[in-house]
Amino acid sequence: MSRFRFAAGVGLLALLASSTAVLADPALSVYGGWQTAPHSGVDVTGGPHFTAGWDGKSFNMPPYWGVRGTWWLDEWGYSDFGIALDYSHSKVYARESTLNKTGWTHFEFTDGLNLATANLLYRFSGERDWTPYLGVGLGANVPHVEVTRASGKTSEYQLGGVTGQTLVGLDYKFTENVSAFTEWKFNYSRINVDIDSGDKLKTNIITNAINFGISYNF
Repeated sequence: MSRFRFAAGVGLLALLASSTAVLADPALSVYGGWQTAPHSGVDVTGGPHFTAGWDGKSFNMPPYWGVRGTWWLDEWGYSDFGIALDYSHSKVYARESTLNKTGWTHFEFTDGLNLATANLLYRFSGERDWTPYLGVGLGANVPHVEVTRASGKTSEYQLGGVTGQTLVGLDYKFTENVSAFTEWKFNYSRINVDIDSGDKLKTNIITNAINFGISYNF
């Protein structure tokens, strides 16, 4: 596990622990699932300009996964609303057809697009064990940029740009503290990064994920 991903997870845990006395009903969630990405246009300084086909390969190492800390605003009188900090290790691999088209030998964001967002959640609570919820969020992406071409090689973490997020899910409570959930999560990430020879690479990547996870409610 990279130091970036480890630090993100530890930071979220520390924030959750420090906030339990301030906001009621905190929860920590971990999840995985199936994540895909449609084609996106890619612009490189001086060319080429092309459309990249992407594969998610969610279960290949390193796998797709995420962690989320949620605080429901019971203490403030808004029990159906919550705020959440969400981190996901999303990833995309350029397809062989894209590499053949560009002449590049490697083009990936596979040690993570590393999406971190702050979210506003709403849950449809009631006298039942299952609870539908939805949310919207905004944050940043920190991709591990991996490009190998004739002019050079890039392999490093960079701040890519802004990321927007929406999600819709269903949570089922097994006990007072433990619940499971499934959700659809959509992210739109604007990426503007440096590659070799002083060039810039820009693309807007959409990721769609079907997540399955477990939550512990403190």
